Parts: sequence; structure tokens; C-alpha cells
Amino acid sequence: MQISITPFTVHKRVALTISRGTAAESTNLWVRVQAEGIEGWGEATAFSLGTYQQTTEQLTAELTAIAAEVTDFHPLERQRLEPLLAKLSSAARAAIDMALHDWVGQYAQLPLWQLWGLDRGAIGPTAVTVGINTPEKAVHRLQLWQTQIPDLRSVKIKLGSPDGMQADQAMMTALLADIPAGTKVSIDANGGWDLETAIVMADWLAERGITYLEQPLPVTLDGQLAELSERSPLPIFVDESCFNAQDVARLAGQVHGINIKLMKAGGLSEALRMIHTARACGLEVMFGCYSDSAIANTALAHLAPLADHLDLDSHLNLTDDPFQGATMQAGCLLPNDSPGLGLTRHELPDR
Repeated sequence: MQISITPFTVHKRVALTISRGTAAESTNLWVRVQAEGIEGWGEATAFSLGTYQQTTEQLTAELTAIAAEVTDFHPLERQRLEPLLAKLSSAARAAIDMALHDWVGQYAQLPLWQLWGLDRGAIGPTAVTVGINTPEKAVHRLQLWQTQIPDLRSVKIKLGSPDGMQADQAMMTALLADIPAGTKVSIDANGGWDLETAIVMADWLAERGITYLEQPLPVTLDGQLAELSERSPLPIFVDESCFNAQDVARLAGQVHGINIKLMKAGGLSEALRMIHTARACGLEVMFGCYSDSAIANTALAHLAPLADHLDLDSHLNLTDDPFQGATMQAGCLLPNDSPGLGLTRHELPDR
């Protein structure tokens, strides 16, 4: 098989601010696996979490090196490929794993959700994200989402403002006044609080009908998750604290749920392992994304019938995503009936 790597840069319609900073664009990698006249597609998106750093240049070098090693392999030889893929950083591994799944789906002439025997009708609404901002600008961002997606059913709000808890509460108060009744609302603090702040905010948010609280504490305070979960009236989910199935087992009994992202996990194969491990441990499952295009979000949409909560909106905030796949219908991101991931690519005019 042959592997090719093509960089592409995408720009956000609205820059996203979280507790760790602001992002307005990203350069991702389009990865293609070719064999027997079939081409499977994947995506690598660089991300950084504390001391864990991945860059586009690093991912390109890794993928270029692995491409030279696998020319004598076939996409169906996954067991032989695994030791090679295991040496890659998670986002590089995710790209090849996605492309291999796409290839197999096309080889079988079935969409992945059907190949896995899943019920597409079980997919719940995907959340759109409102980043940290002034109350007025946060409301304006929400209104832009409501214009873009009239049947919006779920909203995720970023808190953990560097300006403190009062700034978080002021932004939340303004947003809740503008969110229609019956809309699912969740919070992601991206590790922006300490334990006492998280407890106060959990109580305050629970009184306002919030569904769950994601990554309230930084990874360095993982040892306090059990106490927070015991004292919080809201379910506690972790994101930055959970990369793979081993982390799921470690966190069992300390939190209520985990956030799976393909770039952290290393692809759909590990995402499936994480789901099964989480269920065995009595944990709920949510799916999230980084600055991913429609490639990665479509890939996770195929697994979405197995998730309790979905946050696959990054591609919806792009002005120039060259890829198309899963589509928004009644507030849900649904994969199509085409074989594999069901992706297409279109040329964009020069910026």
C-alpha cells in the first residue's frame, strides 16, 4: 500500500478562546492510503496539552517515515501493521487508522456505521461551542450558531476564564437568557479551575439546569477528581486527563464519564476500545474534537450511536473546509450511506 500526506490550512469563522488560549486557524494533514485502486482518507490535527506537544512538522515527519516502511503491507493486515503504528504519536496514528477504516469500508462497499452494525437513528444532537468572551460577544456568538443551525439542540460553553469565577458567571447568565428552553447545555472548563472553585461552580451551574461539567480541574489535580465527583451535583467528565483505554481504567470510580477525541486516542480502533472499557467501568461516553475538518468529525460520527454526548462541531466553524461527509440534520451530525467514511473533496477559491 501507498501512503500520501498533504497539508491543508483551515480558518475558523469565529476564533475560539478557551482557558489555555485562542485559536483562529490550523494546518492539518490529509492522509491517503492507496491499494487495489481504493483510496482511504484520514486526518492528522496537531494539538498540545500541557507538556504533551504535537506539531504539524512532527506529524509530517512521522507519517513520511512510516509511509516508507509500509509499502509491502496490505490495508487488511492490521495485526502486522499494529507494531509500526504503535510507535507513532497519537494524531499520526489516528490519521492512518482512519484511512485504513475508510479503505476497508470502501472495499466492503458499506458505510462504517453499517459495517459495525450500528443504528444511525440512535445518534443524538451534537453540541456547538461558545468560547470564553465578554457576555455580549458570547451571546453574539451563540446567535451566529442559531442562524447557521436553526434546529440547534445542544450547546457547550467554555468557562475557566482567566478573569475568574465572576467573569464565568456573568457570561453564563447572559447566555442562559438567550438559550431556548429544552436545549441541552454543558460546560467545559478545560482545567481552568481549582477544586474549591469547581465545587462552587458545580453547585451554581446545577441550579441553572446544566447537564454535565467537563474537565473542571487541570491534569495536575487528577488526584482530586474523586473528591470533586463526590461533592458535585453535576456529573464530572474528563478530557485532557484521558487519552486511551488505559486512562479509562485508571479513572474508573473517580469520574462519571470520559471525552474521546480521535487525535488523543490514536484513531477509531482505540476509540472503540475506550468505549467498551468505559461501559465495562460504568462510565458515560462523549465525543469531542480539536481543530478538525469534516474528515475526523465524520469518522467519529460513524461511531456516534455508541456515545451519550457529542461535541463534533469544529468543522462547522470553518470558512474553508475542503471536505464534506456527515451532515447536520435536526441538530444531529449524521454519516451518509456511501461506503467507508463517505467523504468527498471540493476545490476552494483562492483566499
